[in-house]
Amino acid sequence: MEIQYFNRGNQNVEVEKVYGDAGVKWLYQSSLGKFLSAPLVKAPISVLYGALQSFPISRLKVPGFIKNFDIKMEEFLPEEGQTGADSYSSFNAFFIRKFREGARRINMAKNIMPAFSEARYFGYESITDDKLIPVKGKFLNAKELLANSKWEGTFTDGPLLLARLCPVDYHRFHFPDDGKVLDHYKVGGLYHSVNPIALKEKQDIFSTNIREVTIMETENFGKLAYVEVGAICVGRIEQSTDLTDFKRGEEKGYFLFGGSTVIVIGEKGKWSPSQDILEYTEKGMETYIQLGDEVGLSK
Repeated sequence: MEIQYFNRGNQNVEVEKVYGDAGVKWLYQSSLGKFLSAPLVKAPISVLYGALQSFPISRLKVPGFIKNFDIKMEEFLPEEGQTGADSYSSFNAFFIRKFREGARRINMAKNIMPAFSEARYFGYESITDDKLIPVKGKFLNAKELLANSKWEGTFTDGPLLLARLCPVDYHRFHFPDDGKVLDHYKVGGLYHSVNPIALKEKQDIFSTNIREVTIMETENFGKLAYVEVGAICVGRIEQSTDLTDFKRGEEKGYFLFGGSTVIVIGEKGKWSPSQDILEYTEKGMETYIQLGDEVGLSK
């Protein structure tokens, strides 16, 4: 299965180079892999594997990873206190690397929602029970994602942005506007892969994986439900702030090792995903967007 996406930056359709491609195919497409998937996607194994990426020996994987995926390291800061050839003390330290100042610009126009993750985006103007998420053959709605009767009605039929982060990506996520946090809670679950190969084979990953939900009131886009979805081998989802007040572009948190997903749901009629995201979503193709670039417009 070849994964194609539209790269807004160079206006080209590209093919994703998948980290651990063979392993994902084995786990979700082979008989033995499917049999063993039950224990592999549970918390103890995923968390343990993620934790191993913080051992000093794991840093030996970093140079090969950078070369294989052509990561532009001039855009990133070394780990604090590290210099020279050993810029990161472990693979996890490399995985949560930060951008250098000026490497990305946050769009500050009030009517524009800036990208909260550097990721591959799907977007929908209204998520209802008849809306099909192309890569997974499964309906997504606020009830399943939020798993909280207090908030599901607030976001019924609202717009949705789904940002998939690959292991090669910047793994910190940010606030899309100024505002305040109304609620924050965790939803227990599994650690399935969020790779499209897995999503095609298993239809309920986003609503059964472990996740953290933040309900926020924003200045320009109304209430938002901000959902961080854990994935296979993601050791932890970390929040960087006290989750009270926040500013546009401020770091909200980060995922430790593994690819994962951030989903943002809005109130009906408050805003819409950007036009190119909508157009490529209709084609079943994600749009790759850099942190801070436009992903939505207020109405």
